[in-house]
Amino acid sequence: MARPGDPNRPEGSRALPNEQRLLRLGQAIDERTGGPTAPRPTKARRGGGRRRRRWLRRTLITLGVVVVLIVAAVVGDYYYLGSLVHRETVHDLQSSGQQINILLIGSTTRCGLSVQNKAYGLCSQGVTGVNADIDMILHLDTGTHTASLLSIPRDLFSPNARTTGPNKIDAALYQGPSQLVAAIEEDFAIPINHYIELNFDTFASVVNALGGVRMYFPIPIYDAESGLNVERPGCKLLDGYHALQVVRARHLQIQPNPNNHDPHTWPQEGLSDLARIRRTHEFLRVIAGEIAARGLSNPITDQRLAQAVLPDLTVDSGFAEGTMVHLAQEFAHTSISDVLQLTYPVVTVQSGPLLYQGYYYGSVVFPVQPSGVATVDKILGIPEGVDSFTGKPLPNPHSVRVAVENGSGVASEGNLVTAGLRRHGFSVTSSTTTTPVGPISESVVWYGGPRPPANGNWTSPSLAAAQAVLNQLEGPAMLGYDPAMVRPGSVVTVQAGTDLTVKPVATAPAGRTTTTLHAGATTTTNPNAITVVDPPGVRTNNAFSAPSVINPSLEPWDPRACNAAGTGPATPIPTTTTTRAKG
Repeated sequence: MARPGDPNRPEGSRALPNEQRLLRLGQAIDERTGGPTAPRPTKARRGGGRRRRRWLRRTLITLGVVVVLIVAAVVGDYYYLGSLVHRETVHDLQSSGQQINILLIGSTTRCGLSVQNKAYGLCSQGVTGVNADIDMILHLDTGTHTASLLSIPRDLFSPNARTTGPNKIDAALYQGPSQLVAAIEEDFAIPINHYIELNFDTFASVVNALGGVRMYFPIPIYDAESGLNVERPGCKLLDGYHALQVVRARHLQIQPNPNNHDPHTWPQEGLSDLARIRRTHEFLRVIAGEIAARGLSNPITDQRLAQAVLPDLTVDSGFAEGTMVHLAQEFAHTSISDVLQLTYPVVTVQSGPLLYQGYYYGSVVFPVQPSGVATVDKILGIPEGVDSFTGKPLPNPHSVRVAVENGSGVASEGNLVTAGLRRHGFSVTSSTTTTPVGPISESVVWYGGPRPPANGNWTSPSLAAAQAVLNQLEGPAMLGYDPAMVRPGSVVTVQAGTDLTVKPVATAPAGRTTTTLHAGATTTTNPNAITVVDPPGVRTNNAFSAPSVINPSLEPWDPRACNAAGTGPATPIPTTTTTRAKG
């Protein structure tokens, strides 16, 4: 599959059905914008060549709702819009109806940039990695005219990230957009209808085309790897390059008191990528507000935005101009304040780099249940117990045959998971022990059946059965597609990893009593009783952090929107914190 920068990649511009109309439109645009050869906004150069470049592998803002607003801005220039956008064949996309899910990706590609920039790293000097450091799903409901946004942390360990097996979810893009789409669908049960990919140029060009974006900084902050260095509080005008520093900062250091002016001694924020996502969501609100205020009412600004963004935008080949225009019309008046923005909940592996089957994967996070499933349901607007692909009820547990394999290294866990699933009505066909993949392991609900078809509607009884099982699990667990892992006589295999438990049955059987032994452990007179070793959100062995928050509030040090006068924050700043900083 061709990637940006590949000589075999088809050109983004293509023959247009109405050449004369395009010519007249281009002439009109030249008159308004200064012509196609007018220089693009200049990116600020990075000073001090000694800063480390590891930050270049970090996040890239994905302008989800903003993309819709920008498309709306050029809704009248239908053919011109089609001539600017790059297109790429993406497989495994689902046919759409009233519900539309768009996978929004921030790519780290350098080789795909129209102009190479030393500040980002040069393709010619070996900076050729391609990751999806930002993964967002924009859910649009054309029936209710509502939108919601789900961020997936880049370090989330995904069973199907690569065709060769597990990896961090951001690593899937290395094998192309189709692989990333398949991984999201197979491991999160989220159907994807369209694909949009942005890069460094897209982000910086949007900000520069707006003449910069103002953000309020409550206190001085510093990030050595992104280059961010805010020495004084207040509202500041950010160009594209400096805005990129803000949204890419994931090693933020915060001034502890006004008398300490040495940022190297300041305490560091403790949530890394999760904190970065929190600030990314706030930046989306700020820049969407800027575009709504300055872009959509000014035809010159509208065209400047379109010309800045669309040439660096890649969409799936099935995302027709007509569909874009229709969505733009449907959601042009959507307020960013009305868009639900959530982050998939995770737990951080506390033991250092993850060792999996003999290989170290660095710092990773595991998805956590039951809040993970509940978050996806919330974003998609579906009730609990519904197949996210078909909208139909999940199968009755009595019809689902499950094999349990204990790979946790804890002898009792397999029996506990087996007993718990049976209490929920699942038919457990076997309960065995397997070699752990490492000291800390993710639990996976494996299923088989057909893979997602190329550009179709995927209906998989095996996926539905796996969703029914995952809905009853608690702890670091997620779905995984691999027919070879499904044991004979079953449709689903639960590979039990570290700290996996099963939800307690809502109502205890009549005549049974429960006696509390100690915090987090119970027993009953029922022979199928389950002992809960690690209640959700409570650490008893320090293998994981507490589950992350799905809709975190801004912290007192986070940059945010300025008020209308540009003299302070748009909303009051809280005086208490919810995020612990590392000393």
